[in-house]
Amino acid sequence: MIATLHHDDGSVAVEGLLSSDAPGPLLSEEEFRADSGVRPGVPLAGSGSLTSRLWTKPALAVIGMDVPSVALSSDTLLPVARAKFSLSLAPATDTAAAMEAVRRHVESHTPFGADVTFTPAGRTEGFAGDATSRAARTMLGAMEDTWGVPAVCMGVGGSIPAVDILTKLYPRAEVLITGAEDPDSRAHGANESIHLGDFENAIVAEALLIARLNSPD
Repeated sequence: MIATLHHDDGSVAVEGLLSSDAPGPLLSEEEFRADSGVRPGVPLAGSGSLTSRLWTKPALAVIGMDVPSVALSSDTLLPVARAKFSLSLAPATDTAAAMEAVRRHVESHTPFGADVTFTPAGRTEGFAGDATSRAARTMLGAMEDTWGVPAVCMGVGGSIPAVDILTKLYPRAEVLITGAEDPDSRAHGANESIHLGDFENAIVAEALLIARLNSPD
């Protein structure tokens, strides 16, 4: 059943999930492999541009399983096994509809003779920032002045639940999340770190942003 969640090329096989080939900054396979640490010869999952695979298409991973360990295994039938999945969604996806799509897929691919219980867990709504807003344009200019090169808009995962709540409560507010990170930061990894030069530039850029937003000009 778990194997049916993906096509042979590694793309998500669950029908009903939002997916697009929205344009974005060009990213070569060589750049992606260098940034992500993918070993040579390991095929990349999915189809379409790398930009769309990273930012505008769903990604599903089984992140945990309850099955006997090799040390405790025996030649006996087991009454129960469990698996937990994590699903990343494209912007503007209805998370409730996405959860229902996975439920339909799982229940329609139940192995012969098995009973399946699908238990939804937490959901976080996505957020797509407006790069044309005054705050965003001001920040892009501050970053260009600080780093000395034009700023590039890109998509990134990891929605913050409070952002969706704030945008719904205050629809006229401009939400801008700032931070310092690069591929070598290995965010959420055991060896997560930050480049001190990037950190300093991020602080300067944010100071410029605040000064310019408060400028009468």
